[in-house]
Amino acid sequence: LSYLIMKTVMVIPSYWSREKSIGWKKQDAIYDHPTPLDEKGTLKRLLESIDVLENKDFDLIILAVPTTDEISTQVQKKVTDIVSSVSLDLNVSVIGSSHIEQAKEYLNQSGKKDLAGLISINGYSNIRNLCLFLPAIKDADVAILIDDDEVFTDPLFLFKALDHIKNPIDHRLQYAIAGYYVNSDGNYQVDSSFAPWMKFWDKKGKMNEAFDQIIGSSPRIKSTPFVFGGNMIIPKEVFSKIMFDPYVPRGEDIDYLINARMHDIPFYLDNQLFIVHLPPSKSHPTWQRLREDIFRFMYERKKLICQKKKKPLVQAEDLDPYPGCFLKNDLEEKIKKTNSLLSKEYLSKGDHQGQKQALNNIKLAESEA
Repeated sequence: LSYLIMKTVMVIPSYWSREKSIGWKKQDAIYDHPTPLDEKGTLKRLLESIDVLENKDFDLIILAVPTTDEISTQVQKKVTDIVSSVSLDLNVSVIGSSHIEQAKEYLNQSGKKDLAGLISINGYSNIRNLCLFLPAIKDADVAILIDDDEVFTDPLFLFKALDHIKNPIDHRLQYAIAGYYVNSDGNYQVDSSFAPWMKFWDKKGKMNEAFDQIIGSSPRIKSTPFVFGGNMIIPKEVFSKIMFDPYVPRGEDIDYLINARMHDIPFYLDNQLFIVHLPPSKSHPTWQRLREDIFRFMYERKKLICQKKKKPLVQAEDLDPYPGCFLKNDLEEKIKKTNSLLSKEYLSKGDHQGQKQALNNIKLAESEA
């Protein structure tokens, strides 16, 4: 019954972009599926689903995230209007760009410029850090990270989320808990459709292999090499020590797991703690999403290589089958073969721009990445 005495704060980032007729501009942040300002989005659906929860003893923070500062005021109003339209028997706050700027100004004036420099509402890792920073401000014992393209269907979600916090697991008292996603049909596996360019980049297959090993088997609680950013339970003892790495372009959730492991703090996945994931289709081309993965995996592999001996060493093999398979010595070979195949696929469709960008991925892996 430890959850009865814990202050819990749930944080939900909600991503918004320019109106659909304007679309994405080169300087805008890249997120998987931000909602255009002139569309309804998925936030209201999630907020309405909170009603199913039997335990509502938590504070709720909604982060209004714009893809560009140019629309930050509109995004903040849009999110505030959506939250106001839903009857929630909760303590709810909407936090937008203006609040973040106020926080940074306060920290700068308080002589904490280094900390102020780590606070931003731009980029996945920075936004996840706000999901820890804001609960810390509210003196929370537990931060629960949820995404706005999900819905609650399990009335016991909150009970399960807090079930093990403060109780030892493997004789440890310092750890974090990961839940997982299911699709609308209740299946936890990702779409396994295969395209020829994936021959050397079987990301979906490796993810499903890992999911079967960890989610689809006993016992209920087990150490995990992966986590889902939209279903993470992070106690104060962890979020007060470990932050998200702001240099990771995406995959910040698994990178957070790596950071924690380097400080001897494990993540345990609870295979009863699920949330339904209903994401809109991704709006960015394959070559661009693949490029972000290239930067991510090369950076994380370098992080493993550069560990100091005095810390608990985390090996790529410890993270098998996923993401470990992308953190080994053959990564450059995978990148070269994969993008060569992808460029040929683009060429066969007459997409010369896509072909050029896929080949450019190979050059970037050898330089900027």
